[in-house]
Amino acid sequence: MEIEGRVWLKTSGKSFLGSGRVHLLELIGKTGSISKAAKEMGMSYKAAWDAVDAMNNLSDEPLVARSTGGKGGGGTTITPKGEETIAVFKALEKKYELFLSSIAEDTPSFDALYRNLRRINMKTSARNQLFGKIDKIVKGAVNSEVEIDIGQGVKIVSVITNDSVESLGFEIGEEAYAIIKASWIILSKEKPKKLSARNIIEAQVTSIIPGAVNSEVKMSLADRTLAAVVTNDAMDELKFKEGDTVYAIFKASNVILGA
Repeated sequence: MEIEGRVWLKTSGKSFLGSGRVHLLELIGKTGSISKAAKEMGMSYKAAWDAVDAMNNLSDEPLVARSTGGKGGGGTTITPKGEETIAVFKALEKKYELFLSSIAEDTPSFDALYRNLRRINMKTSARNQLFGKIDKIVKGAVNSEVEIDIGQGVKIVSVITNDSVESLGFEIGEEAYAIIKASWIILSKEKPKKLSARNIIEAQVTSIIPGAVNSEVKMSLADRTLAAVVTNDAMDELKFKEGDTVYAIFKASNVILGA
């Protein structure tokens, strides 16, 4: 499957730059004339001039400069700001094309495309949204235990109802989100030997953001980031610091799954 798209930049709610306008700028730079550039593009002079006028007005510096008279009879040139704008837009376009290509590579079907778009657009209040694949489902009389592999040997276990498993269409190999609120995570410097919580995951502290009552501890987990909210009293007692190895502990019943 191939996915195509176009980049448009806006400023102050107005269209500023797109591939057509960038091509127009390039032709103006090549020909030294708005009318010649318009002709090569198959557009009217007025449309080309209106586009140039709009870009100049919306930019903090003019992209196109016009001169009249003189030995050469005047002409139109692309300013240094215009050259920079062309280069930045083309770099952005390449990044965008790579982004679309990466989605297409992971999208063998329209169903997979829909799931990818849902993953990109998904918004929740939970700080931790970890994406992975289901590698185990153990059904019970009422609930099922679902194991999500998020990569690099890290697995997260969730307990949800059998009805939820069916309504979400979960099967082994399917993609899913594991969503855990930061306030549901307990941190320990030592790995507990006996604990009823199903999830005990080793991580490294990457940053600590102090607050008035609580502090947010951010950790690296496989190639993901995990956040926990810890009271300042607990922070004083445990003396967490950046680079520490810690264990993130949370119940399987506190892991919400999404598809």
